[in-house]
Amino acid sequence: MIEPASNSISKPSPDEQYMRIALDQARIAEENGDVPIGVVIVHKGQIIAKAYNQREQLQDPTAHAEIIALTQAAAALENWHLNDCTIYVTLEPCCMCAGALVLARIDRLVYGCDDPKTGAVKSLYNIVQDSRLNHRVDVTSGILAEECSQILQEFFAKKR
Repeated sequence: MIEPASNSISKPSPDEQYMRIALDQARIAEENGDVPIGVVIVHKGQIIAKAYNQREQLQDPTAHAEIIALTQAAAALENWHLNDCTIYVTLEPCCMCAGALVLARIDRLVYGCDDPKTGAVKSLYNIVQDSRLNHRVDVTSGILAEECSQILQEFFAKKR
């Protein structure tokens, strides 16, 4: 039997849906003159934190989107152990942020595009899965990678 062609558009996966929200956060960072990186943290299907880079806004070298979101998530759960949480980040985390994910006991990291200059999950290091540390994070990469990469490329092209 021949099946009729389906005209329905496939529904985006939850990873894609949350990454789109992270991209919205990245756009806020860009509007504020900062590198457009956005983050969403989800706990048991609920968004408990959203953040974007604020280094320029706060004049703070540690004001990466991931660090701000981890602080929000810990406050939301009233616990610094962020078990059962997934973090969605538009760009592969740096050493500082990857270390913070391990320390926070995040279960899963989903990121958009690789960062060949400072990436500490795949590109330069793999801090989040280092067997010498007391916690490892499951990683999914490449979710909406093209869109995540494009927003960064356009930002830096404007800066030049």
